[in-house]
Amino acid sequence: MKVTSLLVGCALLLSIIPAGAQQVQQQRVEQVEGYLATPERLEFDESLLSQLKVPEGFQIEVFAKNLGNPRNLAVAPDGTVYVTRRDQEDVLALYDRDRDGRADGYNTVASGLPYVNGITIHENRLYFVTDKQLYVASLATEGIEGEPQLLIDNLPDAGQHPNRTLAFGPDGLLYISVGSTCNACNDTNPESATLLQAQPDGSNRTIYASGLRNTIGFAWHPETGELWGMDHGTDWRGNEQPPEELNLIRQGVNYGWPFCYADRRPDVYFQLNPRGTTKEQYCANTEPPVLTYTAHSAPLALLFYTGSQFPQEYQNDAFVTMRGSWNRLPPSGYKVVRVRYQDGKPVEFEDFITGFLNEEGTAQFGRPVGLAIAPDGALLFTDDTNGVIYRVSYTGESK
Repeated sequence: MKVTSLLVGCALLLSIIPAGAQQVQQQRVEQVEGYLATPERLEFDESLLSQLKVPEGFQIEVFAKNLGNPRNLAVAPDGTVYVTRRDQEDVLALYDRDRDGRADGYNTVASGLPYVNGITIHENRLYFVTDKQLYVASLATEGIEGEPQLLIDNLPDAGQHPNRTLAFGPDGLLYISVGSTCNACNDTNPESATLLQAQPDGSNRTIYASGLRNTIGFAWHPETGELWGMDHGTDWRGNEQPPEELNLIRQGVNYGWPFCYADRRPDVYFQLNPRGTTKEQYCANTEPPVLTYTAHSAPLALLFYTGSQFPQEYQNDAFVTMRGSWNRLPPSGYKVVRVRYQDGKPVEFEDFITGFLNEEGTAQFGRPVGLAIAPDGALLFTDDTNGVIYRVSYTGESK
């Protein structure tokens, strides 16, 4: 692993002093040490499965491999697994006709889709989203009927965070996550760094929640109906700050980015102030996270488990994929974690699948991204660097 240490300087606003018709800003420069530290990628081989650690009674297998860049998943009632491939710019339909827990093949159902990422199924229709566009198609056996229909073609410009995701809420409305265009800035488009809400046909689009730097993974608790999402913290604030955030997302609420993080803490390294107020005053009116997780772990998918296969204690708990850091030493993430819920509220994170990252933190063979539940209750997740979809099942057997 190549490690580069950098001192990142940020100008801090100390005061604004009237000077006739002008304002003079006094600034000082704060520095924080940051790292470029991405573990070396190892080529996948099924012998590496033995290095993965899962809880007692679970087993992990390969559902499909050699898929290039699989990102997010959606499973149809007939068991067909739909997956987006961002780098290949397409959507695949994988089928397991003999029901042995391993894909027998796949069909390409849509192509020519730059930055295609999010995917979901609603009322027998497949929805998928690129950085700028939303499409829908009617499901067919192991594929779709006809050509996808374009519903939206004017999502905000992507910039640093082009990976849109989408899901339907209990209210039947469509929600689309739009990340910020930058690490920390005043985005000019009000729809950037938000969660959007729209009708299923893409109409009546509104901002549901704001101040969300990049909430790729979000889902509704099966019992309470409350919306939860994992937000990515800002880069270049050191090894331990800011943490990744698990937020209870409510309509009309501001979650703080780019001026605040964690428990309403002002970002002193961001040199701009909110319009007409101070960071401290602004942050006092934002919503803090309910739980936080290790900085720079890169949370992607969030899924509540509602399958029938896992032990009862897993029901209505959440799983989150942590794709892994590129600017932290030691590296963080490269795993799937469980979020324990009690009475509808999250109480703690715990490891569920580890072992993709070696003990030294210098090499890895998997970066988890998408999550889905198979019809038999098994958990599926993707690795977008080695082209694998994994299947996690519960057998109750000791190792």
